[in-house]
Amino acid sequence: MELLSPAGSIEKLFYAYEYGADAAYIGLKNFSLRAKADNFNDDEYNEIRKIKKNKKLYAALNIYFHDSDIKLLEQEIEYISLYPIDAFIVSDPGILPLLQKHFPKTDLHLSTQANCVNSNSAKLYRDMGFSRIIPGRELSLKEIEAIKNNVDNLEIEVFIHGAMCLTYSGRCFLSKYLTDRSANKGDCAHSCRWQYKVLEESERKGEFFPVIEGENFTSILSSKDLCMIDHLQDLKNAGVDSLKIEGRMKSVYYTAVVTRAYRKALDSLEGKTVENLEKYKNELFKVSHRELSTGFFYGKDDIETPTFKPYDREYSFLGTVIESLTPDNCFNESNSPKETFIYTLDVKNQIRDSDTIEYIGPDIMYLEDSNFILLDENMRRVEKSDHGKITYLQTDKVLHSGYIIRKEIV
Repeated sequence: MELLSPAGSIEKLFYAYEYGADAAYIGLKNFSLRAKADNFNDDEYNEIRKIKKNKKLYAALNIYFHDSDIKLLEQEIEYISLYPIDAFIVSDPGILPLLQKHFPKTDLHLSTQANCVNSNSAKLYRDMGFSRIIPGRELSLKEIEAIKNNVDNLEIEVFIHGAMCLTYSGRCFLSKYLTDRSANKGDCAHSCRWQYKVLEESERKGEFFPVIEGENFTSILSSKDLCMIDHLQDLKNAGVDSLKIEGRMKSVYYTAVVTRAYRKALDSLEGKTVENLEKYKNELFKVSHRELSTGFFYGKDDIETPTFKPYDREYSFLGTVIESLTPDNCFNESNSPKETFIYTLDVKNQIRDSDTIEYIGPDIMYLEDSNFILLDENMRRVEKSDHGKITYLQTDKVLHSGYIIRKEIV
């Protein structure tokens, strides 16, 4: 099965591939249902060509197109053709003639937003030119298996991890009503997760929807997150071809850790020896997440009950290792390691030299370090570094470009 990871930016695309994704999906500006993601524009296609190598790249064109949107798409066709796209993820059949005319060799994948939930619809979409469908998330494993068995020459992709939407396949008007930001145009305000005080239906005076309060949160409509890390064999038995991780708007840390966990689990499923598999899988709990569920795959009772818990967050994402420098200019003092290395960092959140930090890599669970030195742009020792500052780190640990730095939240 293919492992498909989210990439809301160039940086996230690199980490998706680096940490084990076979394919990644991106959004193009103006045409994606994640309008608040960085998405891709300008000349970023050049950088993507360097990063992509032999991996797959899919582009989401999954908004619901109005006539004005189709005209804009027509104007952008030449620009879109500069990207090394292997497939378009489409929800609106109205743009098929345009895509098939200009991209005859590019595959078409049906977005989950199209609500394909039966074999007849799947056959229809296949005959229209789609090589893959991402069915509605409301399907069970048995229903997915039935579509796979009933429809020849059609791949099936399913979401296996990440946020779930309270509405049917994401078709929601709550955000538009409350904030004038349309979820169906990629600009959801996530109004379902706001902290409401009272919810009473007008015809049922005195009957209030339960509002559950915890420390610093209130929840009434917030759906649980999806996690299928322990059920990959069932997905394979159902005929699933591609496993999709949600989260183009989430952090580099999320992309890397979640992709890595599923990569290890898939490798093990394919018969490869994976040391510390359970520990890699448990790393999923070190990424910010809501209460977890198996979605609709085994029934709907669990996922249709909203979560009454806030985000669970055990670790803080501090930054990434950019490159290694020669050790000639190492800061030397009596308590420094005898053999040390200096690395350029991209700091995301404040790092202090008093922290105990961890480095993680594609095949490194984590390395703990409490004996490092932070250096500023002039190679002078500093006690802390913040986002946006040029920072170097000196340590006796052997690190590599693409390693991630985190610390446990105490």
